Amino acid sequence: MSAEDGRGAAGTAYAVVVPTLVRDTLADCLAALAAATGPGPEQIVLVDDRPGPAAEPGALEHPLTVLGDLRARTVVLRSGGRGPAAARNAGLRVVTAPWTAFLDDDVQVGPHWCGGLARDLAEAAPDTGAVQGVIAVPLPGGRRPTDWERDTAGLARARWTNADMAYRTDVLREVGGFDERFTRAFREDADLALRVLDAGWRIRRGRRTTRHPVPPAARWVSLGQQRAHADDALMRRLHGPDWCAKAVAPRGRIRHHATITAAGA
Repeated sequence: MSAEDGRGAAGTAYAVVVPTLVRDTLADCLAALAAATGPGPEQIVLVDDRPGPAAEPGALEHPLTVLGDLRARTVVLRSGGRGPAAARNAGLRVVTAPWTAFLDDDVQVGPHWCGGLARDLAEAAPDTGAVQGVIAVPLPGGRRPTDWERDTAGLARARWTNADMAYRTDVLREVGGFDERFTRAFREDADLALRVLDAGWRIRRGRRTTRHPVPPAARWVSLGQQRAHADDALMRRLHGPDWCAKAVAPRGRIRHHATITAAGA
């Protein structure tokens, strides 16, 4: 294990929460975390969000051996397939560190991520409620990226993405954590960030880096992704008609689609 056992100053101590469906990417995610240099996490909370009380026969097991010495600081919870917002809340409930860092199970933190996170947290002003990591998405060379690859690459520009985001634990509890009505990995991060900002806290971008490879996807994955835009209606109800501007989120093309559909009808 490369992460130091000192775990940094008390004010920058942190836990890492990883919601997961136990995909093939999880082992690389945990291995990268274990190999990162710097003050290690006080606790790692792995939240298995596969449906049901336990994994189905033949399903992938939790690759905890890759954690090395960090295995002793790791707890595994189950959240019953209620989505990433509920899974993160389940992890938050057992965190005791002053900071909670969320990672997606398909990212790979940089080789100096633990030290970079400790530095980001130490530099956080008293009114800073969260510090976002820098996301790098490698794209294939020699051809145009697919829609799915371009969509994933958007994480490098997105604000407040939970692919790598650290919040003050007390701030998360102050605002009630994630809204579990967001059952997909879409908009739940923006909703939380807007509520944190409305509570008077600031969110800044740190300097630690995390790599987010583009996962393989089926040919028609973009069509399935359209279901996530139902969350836009919930965002409008919760944050008003100008929520896109508040969240610096691109507007969808529903008006164009509606016009084309009406013309076709």
